[in-house]
Amino acid sequence: MRFDLSSLGIMAAAVASALTTVWWMDQAGLRGQAQAATYPAVHAVMPAHGAPARVLKGLDGHYWADALIEGRAVRVMVDTGSSVVALTRNDAARLGLKLTSDDFSGTIVTASGPVRAAPVELQTVAVAGARVERVEAMVVERGLPHSLLGMSYLGRLSAFTATPASLTLRP
Repeated sequence: MRFDLSSLGIMAAAVASALTTVWWMDQAGLRGQAQAATYPAVHAVMPAHGAPARVLKGLDGHYWADALIEGRAVRVMVDTGSSVVALTRNDAARLGLKLTSDDFSGTIVTASGPVRAAPVELQTVAVAGARVERVEAMVVERGLPHSLLGMSYLGRLSAFTATPASLTLRP
């Protein structure tokens, strides 16, 4: 296995992001709640399927993908530090998710602090040929600049690997 400086930097950023999230959740008293939220057993028997997908690194250093969510194109940033797929309210509306203020019953901790979010389940999320069904997601009420492709999708793949130029997603 070969690690170059760029890959090491990506891994360090992902670990730092995850540890920061856990620390904030612990400070806000949410850590036990997050650990108690588990996927239904059906997720264990519904692996990702399709063909491998390649996501190129953008000029800003982030990996951006054109995901097909509920049959509609959504531009997402791949974020291994995000526990779930996180949608902006605008993207959720484009997907046909009709949310009221009461739907934003959850709170998630972001780098900018706690925000209200609405839990949803997406029937399908696909990047190129790598497709996952029944994906846990959150719609963030405000403050999220773009939707994130988080671990509720990435963690269902058999593997994802990073190089300095791209990510490969393997169902």
